[in-house]
Amino acid sequence: MLLLFASLRRERSELLPTRPEMTRGSRRRLIIADCCTSQSTNKQTERRGRKERRAVVMDSGLGTLELLGVFFSLAASLCSLVTLMMPQWLTLSTELLPTENFQLGLWETCVVQDLGFTECLPYNSLLGLPADIRLARILMCTTLATGLMGLLFAIPGINLVNGCRRTESFKVKRALKMLGGILSIVAGVLGLVPVSYVAHLTVLRFFDESVPRVVPRWEFGDALFLGWTAGCLHLAAGSLLVTSCLFLRDETCLHQSIALNRTHMTRPERSPRGRTEYV
Repeated sequence: MLLLFASLRRERSELLPTRPEMTRGSRRRLIIADCCTSQSTNKQTERRGRKERRAVVMDSGLGTLELLGVFFSLAASLCSLVTLMMPQWLTLSTELLPTENFQLGLWETCVVQDLGFTECLPYNSLLGLPADIRLARILMCTTLATGLMGLLFAIPGINLVNGCRRTESFKVKRALKMLGGILSIVAGVLGLVPVSYVAHLTVLRFFDESVPRVVPRWEFGDALFLGWTAGCLHLAAGSLLVTSCLFLRDETCLHQSIALNRTHMTRPERSPRGRTEYV
């Protein structure tokens, strides 16, 4: 019996490899696999970090353009509103009445005295107005409405407003900002047309040789200069908003969500076979 048990044990030891040899080989393979995994993970992390840094830098630059565009659009809308309501589109002063100054606006005419008294009289009939005043009314009201619509569309489209976490949201925000910029440019063009047209007619009438020199002539008022300022601000705001849309990418808007999922993306997936497989 003892001889039989010893022979069976010898045959079993010859068939199975020794435990230390299997443990040493498995450790070597695990070390090589861990080194390769760590190197690839480090490279992916470095590339992802560079992309995120570039996205943050681009995001800060585009954010500045967006804020400037919204600020210029708001300032332009306020200037357009003041231009529309001011009666100082044209001014007239005579040598016969040096103490009085006449002012012509889109809605009323005023007489300003040196003592500080002002008397304004609204227009009685719309059809009785000159063609340039009627055109200026229509275009200035359209300018104000278009500028306000562009501002309302542009504010939800800037990156400071939360809500850009998916590709669909990014496209919607970009479309809103682009639409706001285009409307602002249209408002700038519409605002410059009536102001420039009234100024052009005023210059022609001022240098009209058929009118005697003793006849007083209308001159530029403060509203014309404010209207030119509003038009230029609208054009600048629209250009800034459109430029920020052209250089905007998906990574610029989605780098925050990428950072939130960074741990899940950088953590390597390992098979359920652990280190204790060959133990």
